[in-house]
Amino acid sequence: MATLEARNLNIAIPTGDGLVHAAQNVSFSVEAGELFGIAGESGSGKSVLAQAILGLLPTAEISGEIWFEGRDLLTLGSRDLQKLRGAHIAMISQDPLSCLHPYYTIGSQISEAILTHKHIGKTAAKRETIEVLAKVGITEPAERFSHYPHQFSGGMRQRVMIAMAVALNPALLIADEPTTALDVTVQAQIVELLDTMRRELGTAVVMITHDLGLLASVADHVMVMYAGNRMEIGRRSAVLAAPAHPYTAGLLASSPSNHAPGTPLTPIAGQPPSLLVRPGGCAFAPRCAQVMPICSLERPPERAFADGSHSICWRESKAPAPMAPVARQTGTRAPVEAGAPIVTVRDLHFGYPSGGPFSKRPGVEILKGISLTLARGRTLGIVGESGCGKSTLARVIAGLVPASSGAIEIAGQNIAGLDAAQWHSLRKTVQLVFQDPFGSLNPRRRVGSIIGDPFRIHGVASGAERHQRVRDLMATVGLNPEHYNRFPSEFSGGQRQRIGIARALALNPSLIIYDEPVSALDVSIQAQVLNLIRALQEKLGLSYLFISHDLAVVRHVSDEIAVMKEGRIVEMGDADQIYTSPQHPYTKSLLAASNPLPRLKGAS
Repeated sequence: MATLEARNLNIAIPTGDGLVHAAQNVSFSVEAGELFGIAGESGSGKSVLAQAILGLLPTAEISGEIWFEGRDLLTLGSRDLQKLRGAHIAMISQDPLSCLHPYYTIGSQISEAILTHKHIGKTAAKRETIEVLAKVGITEPAERFSHYPHQFSGGMRQRVMIAMAVALNPALLIADEPTTALDVTVQAQIVELLDTMRRELGTAVVMITHDLGLLASVADHVMVMYAGNRMEIGRRSAVLAAPAHPYTAGLLASSPSNHAPGTPLTPIAGQPPSLLVRPGGCAFAPRCAQVMPICSLERPPERAFADGSHSICWRESKAPAPMAPVARQTGTRAPVEAGAPIVTVRDLHFGYPSGGPFSKRPGVEILKGISLTLARGRTLGIVGESGCGKSTLARVIAGLVPASSGAIEIAGQNIAGLDAAQWHSLRKTVQLVFQDPFGSLNPRRRVGSIIGDPFRIHGVASGAERHQRVRDLMATVGLNPEHYNRFPSEFSGGQRQRIGIARALALNPSLIIYDEPVSALDVSIQAQVLNLIRALQEKLGLSYLFISHDLAVVRHVSDEIAVMKEGRIVEMGDADQIYTSPQHPYTKSLLAASNPLPRLKGAS
């Protein structure tokens, strides 16, 4: 008997615009000890499936069946579901910051979950919490037990969420983008932990991700979703090595690893459709390069292939295999003439106090003498493991937190001496795209107002002109302008990231600091956004600080790269030279870890 089985699942969510058909006739099963991958673009219904399994959609119209260990979850009451959540079914959420309470230490939050479901004392719960923190790669876990979420980087907060989910060894673990914010070395560590759980404890793992390379390394079976529909399902080797559906082939071909640095990426044409109306034919037909007349008229049948995969498509044969990776050579990037510096950083230091947000005791130093220069019209990529200080550096340069010492000049102005009025004026020049999309958006305001705030604050546009500019920005970054009046909670994680990018682009700034801007995006939308970022730079002469743990993305967009380790820059230079001839041992280890993950013992 399967640990989890969904049968003909339909999910419709009421919104101000009408019913959103988030899942349509979806069926799949997951065996004990299996890692089942779910892939697809943002808004395809992946996360909604997870929420339905956990009973977290109280207002949704749900039909079909969801069986877990012999019980239909859709027939259980709230009390029974509460007993299952955490102890038997656990979830690693996509947005770690919004799931961690800012006023409680991370240790107390994990211990609370253990104490709720296990009859043990606080001392034993603390011991188990420290052990699980160590398992997910938190250094000095005993000391970090008493730290607060704001004292962790985005990647480290994600590891805390993973620790909370695996602490009780659940029978079913739903991992919603579990490695989105993690660097390659920690990603391999977390995947190994999940593999150990499924091999030794028989845990069934449902991994929702846009990282097809990760699924190609670890999944047993893969399901590809689009617009709430299951487009293709089968064994990993069948779906990702020889896709049957043109949509799957398009996703595989969108990865930056398949393109030379600096060249335009090849995303899937068009945008995902609105889920307010069910299409009469194939939902993917308007974007499909192999569309036939019948595709737009009738819903496609389910086809079974000899390798065991199933595809919902009118095509009777396998789709073309995805393109092979482009050979990497130095000198492929078009030369860019460097202008005068837009950012100059000299001997920058920064540290958080210890003992809580209001403590004055000296704490751990995060930035330890950072110096760098960014010329106008150029892109400086910043890479390094989670917790090395990348995001902190972004916030200090953007003026969101003051430096402990050192100097920062933006457009020739030393930001240390600026008053509120001067910062208000400079804010048109420098903008920041945050790593955590949900944490940077006001949940009580509609996205149209959020994106339009820069126009209102700086008096650039008003009334109908502002409304139209916001709609144009939404279309530019791949959002449906019809969703102008929706709230952030009504968007997927990747869509919320695009809201933040649109807001940053509103005033056409000279400098944009991108802190993991595409980490929450699927490969096709990622390709569109990266193409947009580069096109805007070439058209407007923008300068970028581009922070990411995705080494393939950083190489594709950057002219120069700075490698950070433990608050210091250990190597900096031309992007192609860094990747082809790294000098520092740490840089070499990062590049080695970015190679495809090895096949795990339980995967096939």
